[in-house]
Amino acid sequence: MSHTLGVRQAQKRKTRQAFLDAALSLLEEQSLSSLGLREVTRAVGVAPTAFYRHFPSVADLGVALVEEALGSLHPMVSTTVSTAGDTSERIARAVELIAGHVAAFPAHVRFVARERHGGVQPVREAIQAQLARFAEEVRAELAADPQAAGWSDDDLLMLAHLYVDQMLITASLFLETLDAPEEERRRAARLATRQLLLISAGRRHWLDRD
Repeated sequence: MSHTLGVRQAQKRKTRQAFLDAALSLLEEQSLSSLGLREVTRAVGVAPTAFYRHFPSVADLGVALVEEALGSLHPMVSTTVSTAGDTSERIARAVELIAGHVAAFPAHVRFVARERHGGVQPVREAIQAQLARFAEEVRAELAADPQAAGWSDDDLLMLAHLYVDQMLITASLFLETLDAPEEERRRAARLATRQLLLISAGRRHWLDRD
């Protein structure tokens, strides 16, 4: 009995993942607001009614895609921020981590970039919730840094949001140059590195403004 239940659960997980994969592929060419349930089920090869065994709506499918795209990134974001200290070498490593993620998961990055300001409210809210969680995690990393002495929690959170926003900008830069010549990708990396260096320079002198 338990073996049969295990097989069924495995099949259910497999079908659910098939829906996510099919939707992600279809979303390469359109926004989530224009994606139809029948398109997804046709791509998976199941009847439309089968969809509702896994997701209440296409919007819920989109929220699950947000979790798949961003949920696993929390360790990388913490690593990127703890790496992004004041040296060019450490910042270059942070840029390299982002570039590697974009190269490995371009469809997920494209989905988030498009739907962050898209027309499906639950998906927008899911993305914003993930980004807010990133910012809180980054704030905690920054607070542990000796450079944070004298900083208020509000200022640390503001800086954390700057880093998170810059990571998204950097990911978009690499996404746009994914199929470009190598020199163009290097230019994107240099620009991303300089932008992070600028934030880092401001961070060092923030308390000097008074």
